[in-house]
Amino acid sequence: MSEKYSSAVGIYRNHEDAEGAVRELQLFGFDMKKLSVIGKDFHTEENVIGYYNTGDRMATWGKFGLFWGAIWGLLFGSAFLIIPGIGPVIVGGPLVSWIIGVLETAFVTGGLTALGGALTGIGIPKDSVLRYETALKTNKFVLIAHGTAQEVEKAKSILAKNRAEEVSIHGGVNGKLSAMAA
Repeated sequence: MSEKYSSAVGIYRNHEDAEGAVRELQLFGFDMKKLSVIGKDFHTEENVIGYYNTGDRMATWGKFGLFWGAIWGLLFGSAFLIIPGIGPVIVGGPLVSWIIGVLETAFVTGGLTALGGALTGIGIPKDSVLRYETALKTNKFVLIAHGTAQEVEKAKSILAKNRAEEVSIHGGVNGKLSAMAA
């Protein structure tokens, strides 16, 4: 019998609060390969915005360059995407693979974005997906801790203690974590 996985999702007003939550999760031993971070980084037209990956090194620049540079060293996977209706976003963690899976399989239905398709694929209800996409549109950051019920409960507690505007736990998906959106 496969184990059931779920997600704790926190919305953060700014990158400092999001970074504090990521560091606290790491301090308490949360597996960083099970954490996803989503946010925007395009608030200025005066400077170059972007990121690059050379071997094991990831770098980013722009308004939140230091934030993203620090986060890349902790998370597994990264992407810069332009999502219609949301705009340019930077994504780190396993959510990158799930979004790519949605794009490659044309799984997006019911007016959802690729991000929305990936989130519903891991058990997040559509009404919550719309709240998270709205948070991104208003330049907030979304952290998603994936894992077993016990891991997610602990992550929810840590997210809530670290200035999250909202923290929710969403249902589970049976199977391996790496196959949650499959």
